[in-house]
Amino acid sequence: MSITFYGIPNCDTVKKARVWLDSKGLAYAFHDYKKAGADAEKLERWCDEKGWETILNRAGTTFKKLPDDAKAGLDQAKAVALMVEQPSMIKRPVVEYPGGLLVGFKPAEWEIAFGA
Repeated sequence: MSITFYGIPNCDTVKKARVWLDSKGLAYAFHDYKKAGADAEKLERWCDEKGWETILNRAGTTFKKLPDDAKAGLDQAKAVALMVEQPSMIKRPVVEYPGGLLVGFKPAEWEIAFGA
């Protein structure tokens, strides 16, 4: 199974999710947003599949520190532009696997997705 895991290494949720994958013996490729950035086309696909409201992390400090005018009138195009500019605004982790896309770490959802 080909799994690609997107996140930031020092994020606590990312750490928990990686431990979970490791404990299940599931191999994955890790894409570090801080080093490799975020791809606009991939973000568009994720937003089309899950909704930009799910992909954009509005609860994080990076988003909260934005000026009000940057937060006003949010739509998918604006959300993708913000996430490309500052990948810390992408909900973490995002995991692509054959047959699906996981956003955030919910162990029960992951158990079903990976049959673990």
